[in-house]
Amino acid sequence: MRRFKELLFVVSADNHDSTGALKRALTLAENNQARLTLVEVIKHIPNNIKLPNSSLSPSALQRKIVASRKAKLEEIVAPLGKTVDIRLKVLVGVAFLEISREVLRSGYDLVIKVAEQDGFGFSRLFGSDDMHLLRKCPCAVLLVKPNSGKTYQRIVAAVDVDDSFAPTELETRHSLNIEILELASSMAIAESADFHIVHAWQAVGESIMQGGFMHSSNEQVAEYVDQARQKSVARMDSLVDEVSRRVGREAIDYIEPTKQLLKGLPRRVIPEYVNNIAADLVVMGTVARTGVPGFIMGNTAETILNHINCSVLAIKPQGFVTPITLQD
Repeated sequence: MRRFKELLFVVSADNHDSTGALKRALTLAENNQARLTLVEVIKHIPNNIKLPNSSLSPSALQRKIVASRKAKLEEIVAPLGKTVDIRLKVLVGVAFLEISREVLRSGYDLVIKVAEQDGFGFSRLFGSDDMHLLRKCPCAVLLVKPNSGKTYQRIVAAVDVDDSFAPTELETRHSLNIEILELASSMAIAESADFHIVHAWQAVGESIMQGGFMHSSNEQVAEYVDQARQKSVARMDSLVDEVSRRVGREAIDYIEPTKQLLKGLPRRVIPEYVNNIAADLVVMGTVARTGVPGFIMGNTAETILNHINCSVLAIKPQGFVTPITLQD
């Protein structure tokens, strides 16, 4: 099973209480024997700015602010003990850009951050920086819902076992499904959580058969829909069996995953299911295409994320190319 080796926890001055999320990051680091880095990104002070009543140049003031924030990070980690190797960094610039560049420089395999809530009635859980990270960060991103519980009681893994894609795309999606289930099952075991594996399926030709051109009987339509469902069942069972062999049958049997085949559009039925069971965490893939710089999260994933109200672990597929570079 894949383990995290380098974790990057994002500290934000706007998040008044990130204690719970930090403890979760610390637990992840302990369970994975990983190194944890705390990073804060502060805004850049332009060199040509005029600062009234200050003898400091903009660059000198920037250095003092960096030193002050570094000292604050040291205060944050002081009570955490020495069970995990913790490093501290303060970066300057645009938050999502500098976080992504830090991942590129140092090879982190998970970014952990408290989710922002928008300023318009909190209708959406994830803010602008969150969405940028979900779309463009080179590695997996765990966005922790503010004030979430100490443990995850219900974890949902959203997979896609649809086989109507080109062979190379199917291979990419299959690898992504495996990684989603490995990480989700690992967290479910660690948290002793209820584990749900969901896939949204559709009988593509159902509406055509019900139209005026084919004149199909109700029995023929029902048989076609049932065949489509049975194919999804078989592909789901095959995927879970493969993960069971990789993770260990005893481990999967211990968490007794609930497999749910949801008929309908993923962007509609997955958020509905997640919200109905009051899930604490959704593990899902956010990118379907690989190797194309700038080709980022699709509409379906974004719609799902905008309609759920829980923490999210978003996985990128192997070969994902971020449009962000180390150069300005």
